[in-house]
Amino acid sequence: MVENGGGVRGGRAGAKRAAGGAKRAVAGARRPEIRLPPLVAYEDEGLEPDGDYDGLCFGGTDLADAVGPGSRFMDCELRDCALDRAELGRARFIDSVLTGVRGVGTELAGASLRDVEIVDARLGGAQLHGAVLERVVVRGGKIDYLNLRTARLTDVVFEGCVLAEPDFGEAHLTRVEFRDCVLRRADFSAARMESVDLRAVAELDIARGVDRLAGAVISPLQLMELAPAFAAQIGVRVEA
Repeated sequence: MVENGGGVRGGRAGAKRAAGGAKRAVAGARRPEIRLPPLVAYEDEGLEPDGDYDGLCFGGTDLADAVGPGSRFMDCELRDCALDRAELGRARFIDSVLTGVRGVGTELAGASLRDVEIVDARLGGAQLHGAVLERVVVRGGKIDYLNLRTARLTDVVFEGCVLAEPDFGEAHLTRVEFRDCVLRRADFSAARMESVDLRAVAELDIARGVDRLAGAVISPLQLMELAPAFAAQIGVRVEA
């Protein structure tokens, strides 16, 4: 009897450990560790296509309408820069910080961001479709109509920011966290998710793609709030 009882207790303990393990199964995003070297002030005007920018500080630089597709920014800081209509398709940002950047219609299609922090950005209609984001933190600020269609996001954290009508259509999200941020009218159509954590979202509003949340984790309260959308997705009518 003692052995049997011990087995039951062990089974229950194992079940508890398994349940605890399930709760911890959501892999957290790996954040960038950026240590900028002493920077040199950027004193030129505009950008060049396929330009190579290393260890530079763009402080208040007006990059509106700049043409720099394919450029590489390594160990750089872009602070309070205007990026209206800047053409930065296929640009690469590595070990860099973008603080207080602002602009409408910034073109970053196919860009690569690795070990990057974006802080207090004010952007509208930023085009990042087909981009690759790896170990990126987006903290604070407001981004309207962010286009991330077909993008690949790995180890990305959206923290304390407002994303109005972001488009994640056909994007692949792996270890992506949304913390204390606002998601309004988000589009997840045909997106793929692995270890996406939505539990700490301050406001969650999904316009399309609620059926693509497999691979995401939500809170019980969020489940209740999304219940009508889930019911509509499978054709269930809810009537009093």
